[in-house]
Amino acid sequence: MTTIDVRAGRLSQEQLALNFTDAHPALLTGNALVEANRCYFCYDAPCVDACPTSIDIPNFIRKISTGNLKGSARDILSQNIMGGMCARVCPTETLCEGACVRETQDHQPVRIGELQRYATDSFMESGETIFERAESSGKKIAVVGGGPAGLSCAHRLAVLGHQVVIFEARDKLSGLNEYGIAAYKTVNDFAQREVDFILEIGGIETRTNQRLGQDVKLDDLRQQFDAVFLSVGLGDVNSLGLESEDIAGVYDAVETIAELRQSGNLAELSVGRRVIVIGGGSTAIDIAVQSKKLGAEDVTLAYRRGPEQMSATWKEQEFAQTNGVQVKHWLAPKSLQSENGHVSGIEFECTTLNPQGKLTATGELRNMEADVVFKAIGQTLVNTLDAAAEMPETEAGKIAVNAEYETSLAGVWAGGDCISSGEDLTVHAVEHGKQAAIAINRKLS
Repeated sequence: MTTIDVRAGRLSQEQLALNFTDAHPALLTGNALVEANRCYFCYDAPCVDACPTSIDIPNFIRKISTGNLKGSARDILSQNIMGGMCARVCPTETLCEGACVRETQDHQPVRIGELQRYATDSFMESGETIFERAESSGKKIAVVGGGPAGLSCAHRLAVLGHQVVIFEARDKLSGLNEYGIAAYKTVNDFAQREVDFILEIGGIETRTNQRLGQDVKLDDLRQQFDAVFLSVGLGDVNSLGLESEDIAGVYDAVETIAELRQSGNLAELSVGRRVIVIGGGSTAIDIAVQSKKLGAEDVTLAYRRGPEQMSATWKEQEFAQTNGVQVKHWLAPKSLQSENGHVSGIEFECTTLNPQGKLTATGELRNMEADVVFKAIGQTLVNTLDAAAEMPETEAGKIAVNAEYETSLAGVWAGGDCISSGEDLTVHAVEHGKQAAIAINRKLS
């Protein structure tokens, strides 16, 4: 058995600062101009079709090439108010860049995400504005949840002349952008700087530490406001379904990332010597890489299927491996091993796909030592609505909505990770919020 060795301060402050610098530094002006001029400015650009928020990508890139950064930022932000964050965290390799004509031609797509960051960062740093509020509508809308969907909805509603109140359960707005994304992706407090930029439009009141079902009730909001938009996210992590899952050393990856993101001193964070991450998505990659950057000796990411089935993109998988993470496939956790009440390892069972394509256990067992195990196998909706007299209908464990993002409750819309349609990506949440705001405005008008 391994000797339990979970402690803080494995690395110096200097090494930690270096490890957690921006993983993908911004383009310099000269590089941005060169990259912009690689774009073919396609008339029927497939990259636009691949963008969930329908940004006019050729147009914003052309404006970069001519030095019109304000116009470029306008093209981006008018479609995606969180274009700065999405440029940092979107899986562009499977969205716009994956559809780029240059990708299919020579596997060298235009670096659209980096150009988007260049334009939006430059504009935000300028202190200028491109948005103005319409004449007051006299309507007031409650937005429950201050993550990407909620902020996007609130901003568009404010632009349209409505008053908005955001009710957020945590201390800060921005949702997983603030609490659930790797620190090396969003350095220099970018999530909160983007929130400040969004709120500059005016007409948006924020109330933090207001948890739905406890501090604020859906029934009350429906009576007090002209419309309600629910963007409550997913508040719980799926269980591994193993005995003794609550023993010391077994952690929720999302909670740990949040702790890291809010830490003022990384040297004070405990880190295991041998870390195992269970999962195959972006959160699994983030916690695995961050564990390595905090000083873990061995970090292994174990997934029950193959690399093609991982929700983490090929680029994220490659990033993990180049940062010292061992990625092992076709392994399903079978039991947790412990020593003096602390996790000491995991027994895995090898898996394969049968001729019908169904995941099947082979019976072959493998043991791995660990003093820290992270669960990163997806999140589930925490039901905070059960105090309401009426409940919105659900589908597959999430809130059901129609094409207009309306729930089954009159006057209540929803978007983001908590709804049953779409992928759990920041860019999709932003689009949900934008389209819901347009639908709410149409209904109230």
